[in-house]
Amino acid sequence: MDSAMAALVRDSGAYGGLLYVLHPGDDALWQVLVAGVPREMAAPWRRVGLADPTPVADAVRERRLVWGSGREDMARQYPRVALVLPYDFALAAAPLVSETAVRGGLVLLWPGDHDARLTAGEREVVEEGCRRLGRIVQEVVDRDGPLVTADRPRVLRPPTPRTPAPFEAAARSAFVDRLPGGSCALDLEGRVTFVTPGAAALLGADRAGLVGALPWEALPWMDVPHVEDRYRAALVSRLPQAFTVLRPPDTWLAFELYPDATGLSVRVVRSAPDAPDEEGPTAQSVPTAGPSRSTVLYHLMHLASTLTEAVAVQDVVEQTADQLLPALGAQAMVVMVPEDGRLRIVGRRGFRAELLEQYDGAPLDAANPGVDVMATGVPGFWRTFDELREAYPATVHEDGMAAWAVLPLIASGRPMGSLLLAYARPHVFPPAERAALTSLAGLVGQALERARLYDAKHHLAHRLQSALLPHTLPRVPRLNVAARYLPAASGLGVGGDFYDLIRLDEHTAGATIGDVQGHNVDAAALMGQVRTAVHANATAGVPPDDVLARTNRLLTDLDPDLFTSCAYVHLDLATHRACVALAGHPPPLIRHSDGRMEALRVPPGLLLGIEPDTRYTSLEFPLPPGSVLALYTDGLVEAPGVDLDDAIAALAGLLEAGDPADLDEMADTLIRHAPAPDDDIALLLIGPRA
Repeated sequence: MDSAMAALVRDSGAYGGLLYVLHPGDDALWQVLVAGVPREMAAPWRRVGLADPTPVADAVRERRLVWGSGREDMARQYPRVALVLPYDFALAAAPLVSETAVRGGLVLLWPGDHDARLTAGEREVVEEGCRRLGRIVQEVVDRDGPLVTADRPRVLRPPTPRTPAPFEAAARSAFVDRLPGGSCALDLEGRVTFVTPGAAALLGADRAGLVGALPWEALPWMDVPHVEDRYRAALVSRLPQAFTVLRPPDTWLAFELYPDATGLSVRVVRSAPDAPDEEGPTAQSVPTAGPSRSTVLYHLMHLASTLTEAVAVQDVVEQTADQLLPALGAQAMVVMVPEDGRLRIVGRRGFRAELLEQYDGAPLDAANPGVDVMATGVPGFWRTFDELREAYPATVHEDGMAAWAVLPLIASGRPMGSLLLAYARPHVFPPAERAALTSLAGLVGQALERARLYDAKHHLAHRLQSALLPHTLPRVPRLNVAARYLPAASGLGVGGDFYDLIRLDEHTAGATIGDVQGHNVDAAALMGQVRTAVHANATAGVPPDDVLARTNRLLTDLDPDLFTSCAYVHLDLATHRACVALAGHPPPLIRHSDGRMEALRVPPGLLLGIEPDTRYTSLEFPLPPGSVLALYTDGLVEAPGVDLDDAIAALAGLLEAGDPADLDEMADTLIRHAPAPDDDIALLLIGPRA
């Protein structure tokens, strides 16, 4: 396996790679071999879930070769990877397929100056190498069983440099000594392997103390973010890098890094502040504009953590504005999505509402940069209005801003909207910042996709529940009624709690309340079926115990995998008596006309939908004028850490203190004192009149 991996890296022209295995039945890829890359740099991808948004997971899951080239391309496709490695490099990921199954995955890395596309010859080498590695893994599995993944993957040794002859070694040493400043060498792990006397003098350190150490550990003044960042940039991009750093108290040093397959050669010279040697690789110097990588990563962590808690679209918009605008120095933003052939603005910050009204609902016209970006998936950056107008001549300067970035919001591999960032002053967008912005927009796009799905489900569920609950209760002579419903604060905010009042004839009525298990569309739909069944059985004139028994048989036939508690009360307004039956429901409460409170201790029976032949018990009781019957669901009384009997007693105390002549005020009081609504609450108060 080691030799096959080394040959594949060499023949493909890549500088390194990562080899993963997939155990049968597992949902993750495990890194077993690393070539040309420090183990520490490969560590974040030690285990890769098959559902993770990474190149190798996509390649294995979809059985195809995945290619990415450059920071912006990587940021569009894989924003999380691009934010951890915001450097120029090319990447190919491919599955390892044997004759019988997918056995793992492979990642190969090329320098940042690689062509934008994989050549036909490179693709052929990669595909043949993957087939060979797939056969090797299959042979190992057939012979020894599943590959054992160690705590850390093996790391292939880098190629050994040619050993020069003595005369050549002396000439090399003299050549290095004649160079101005100093020189040193680092291995791929970043440790110093060689340092000239001139370099040691410039660094102000003893040579013996430097060899074998990491520079930013041996020299505290080098422990600044951009030093290690440029080392990482050199290793990942395999392109020269440069930076300037202050050696206290007042010596500025310029460093140039030149990487290859065995390590890095480093040149050190004196310099002015922030002015690398003009002859060195200044194009790769630390950017002087835009947020630093450490700043981006800091805000990435905050944005990623807050977006995981964002539920609805407005949550995503608010979290994005709170995190991105101050971090990026932008003054305004707009979130746009396509909807029914029109542009919809789903969120904004920093722009006047009247300015955006003309665009909300406008046709999807490619002359609009927000529409063009969401159609092509290619971000746009304009440092001045002249640049923006050159790209989109129809654009009118009416927002008072000076620079703009429009970023695609990509989710599930496709643009599903765009994010506009506006700056009050002219703004330069260096390559590193462009990649960072595109990556951050990718996180926003994924959160927005989840939020729009949630909003759609939420809207559908509320419409369903609104259609199934009674809009008004029937007017029944000699009967006062008040009803309240409060949705749960978590989940979709809908559920299966219901109530109903049924006018049977001039002197009788039925009242029911119930709670279907769950807080989702299924619970709401089943609630409608239960309410309809209770209503039909009640109008058939059967007693309360039979109403519940018949409804129960219907539910068990439907087999919905959800259970329902229910209470049904038959009211005889002529005799001022009532009869109640319960199916796993909390006991009704009566406030007698003299103010006494009583919980009706009716055998609760089984929940509806469990056992088809369940029998229920009914209880008859007086309900004279001036008394109040309270039917409620468990959300009104249940709370973590509170005994249910104590909670029911507290509810009875509130009823006792209420005014039976004003049921609406009494219902409002009970709802105000309810626990935090983690569950739905339904309440039905019934008061007979003379």
